[in-house]
Amino acid sequence: MEKREYGRGAALIVNICPACSPSPHIRTSFCFFGLQANKADAVSLDAGEVYSAIKQFDLIAVAKEMHKDGSCVFAVAIVRNQSLDIHSLQHTRSCHSGARWTAGWNLPMGFLLSRNMLRWHENQTLNEAISTFFSKSCIPGANGMAHSLCSLCQGHKSYIRDQNYFCETTDNEPFFDSEGAIRCLQGGWADVAFLDHTAILKMENSEKEHYRLLCPDGSKAQLDDYRKCNLGQGPGNAVVTRHNYRRLARKFLSVVQKQFGPKGKESSRFHLFNSSFFDGNNLMFRDSTDRLAILSDNTDINQILGLDYVSLLKGLGHEGSSMDNSVIRWCCISSAEQKKCEDWALNIKSDPLVCVRASSMRGCIEMIKRDEADAASLDGTHTYMAGQCGLVPVAVEYYGDDCIPSIDEEWQKMHHSGEVLPPVYAVAVVKTSSRNMHIGTLARRRSCHGQIYSPAGWLLPVNHTVRANPNKTYECDINAAYRTFFWKGCMPGAKANLCKVCVGGTEDEGPKSSHQRCAANHNEFFYGNMGSLRCLVGDSSGKSFGDVAFMEHHNLLENIKSLEFSGWSRGWILSDFELLCPDGRRASLSEWKNCHLGPVPPNIVMTRPVITTKIYDFLLKSQETLEAHPESDFQLFQSHNYGESDLLFKDQTECLIHTGHLSYRSLIGEDFFQLVEAAFKCTESDILPFCKQDVCNIF
Repeated sequence: MEKREYGRGAALIVNICPACSPSPHIRTSFCFFGLQANKADAVSLDAGEVYSAIKQFDLIAVAKEMHKDGSCVFAVAIVRNQSLDIHSLQHTRSCHSGARWTAGWNLPMGFLLSRNMLRWHENQTLNEAISTFFSKSCIPGANGMAHSLCSLCQGHKSYIRDQNYFCETTDNEPFFDSEGAIRCLQGGWADVAFLDHTAILKMENSEKEHYRLLCPDGSKAQLDDYRKCNLGQGPGNAVVTRHNYRRLARKFLSVVQKQFGPKGKESSRFHLFNSSFFDGNNLMFRDSTDRLAILSDNTDINQILGLDYVSLLKGLGHEGSSMDNSVIRWCCISSAEQKKCEDWALNIKSDPLVCVRASSMRGCIEMIKRDEADAASLDGTHTYMAGQCGLVPVAVEYYGDDCIPSIDEEWQKMHHSGEVLPPVYAVAVVKTSSRNMHIGTLARRRSCHGQIYSPAGWLLPVNHTVRANPNKTYECDINAAYRTFFWKGCMPGAKANLCKVCVGGTEDEGPKSSHQRCAANHNEFFYGNMGSLRCLVGDSSGKSFGDVAFMEHHNLLENIKSLEFSGWSRGWILSDFELLCPDGRRASLSEWKNCHLGPVPPNIVMTRPVITTKIYDFLLKSQETLEAHPESDFQLFQSHNYGESDLLFKDQTECLIHTGHLSYRSLIGEDFFQLVEAAFKCTESDILPFCKQDVCNIF
């Protein structure tokens, strides 16, 4: 199709790739090759196809279709049978808007995989897994992938290539696109339809009453509630072209929408985003499009599609990086962790393990979201951050004595389980000799904290220190409040006076490095539980650094003993320390059950949603290998050989329990969730703005 527009003395001729092709099933590929061969100049594609166009065909996106509420679409699952819910879809009949399309394939399959509803075995392709999950389907564009994926389609079949429209991604297939998926459901061909929400907007209210949305929590909702009841939100269509044609394509699109857009000068003659006059739907552009946002040259694919969506597509195999790619990239935050991780890689018989490095837990969260790492075990506060970043739990560290082996009948794999997750507590520790120290007399003292944002070193002490006086107003920003409350201290990752007593550390290759001072990792000697204790006791020369240390109770006794062996400071015994209780008492270290600042959630392994099964399989194989060799020098849950504690996992960990079916919110507990959420309402963290970038409304 040739599209011409003349305006203000300029004439632009752009060949637009049509929504049909002479070859069935390969409309998109035809356009890709047509663009490369200079037979077409531009085409608007679903976001899943945009990814392929950029990554595999070296095309460039020049515009995004914007709707009234942004550029994204909601993926929805619609049913007519009121007895179905999201948990009972296996072996049902399904219709989808299109293969590898955002709302019809990518988001719903990613959702089903992340909730362990769709089982994708290592020796399967994703197409085979989907064909096993649903009994029959119509997924236009899936012809040749698996027979059942097109078995419900109604397009004309013919042995003549140019007359075979069965299961192709054009209007010649009656069940193509979101409107076609609804048509499939209306005709009784399918039990569930996967599509984007824009098709709902075209339905009559009387018609909507016959259908319901399936919500992630197992409930159902009216069709108009798609903003609250959906399987995810993803980017909408974008226009792609050749690199050498991008400037002309942008100019053409700018001119044509000024003339024929909703507010265009010539919109009465021709409406660019309306297909009703041509007896079709979504011709060339989505009918719900409000305008085109023109993209600049420096707009990369992550800005166009969003980090979460790009990593989802990689996980689903859109770039050849799928479940078949067995390399696991574990995120480490220090040289000591990296050394332990490398030993882990050498001591297991499982998928290859690669150890990647970040400078902090927050750095790991960002790397995992960017698909530069795959997993890390995070404390409760950082788990909250990761959850806000779209990451999900894979396994939880279990600190009890009774890890119970159990068999998953469907997968025939061993798992570990525990009845109750034993608690860890935050405690405030002082030297016994500091007789005038009580929980109410800590203002203007020197403080030692494991790290900024840690549950025991940052979050839980708040109500017992900076917010302890109900009659006094306090700084809403916790970081600022700590800086005012304490004289000075070491809170790795913090700023100003809360870094003054930090000492830095040593890297593998050289002496003490000043740039590691106050770093939020083990390269700062006062990082973590062991570091907080070092800060409290002072060094071997007798230099004093801190008056009170906030830490977890779980390995306190072992850390006190290790002070002697590490050479940091000698002669300390258990009776040299006491706990500060919230009621003003002091108690011995053994009384932590009744003298603590609150429970700390267990550490949780977090990853991207689509690879949860892959990560847990790896962890399971690691545990099985190491349990079979108890005599090995390497132990996954011990760190003393590396001169630190709690490297990669807490040393108290007995096993990792599968949690892929649970939310991070339920794992950290509602009380803790509310506490950390309230803290970040007015406390800055650089990772949260990064996590909350909204690709749907940035253009």
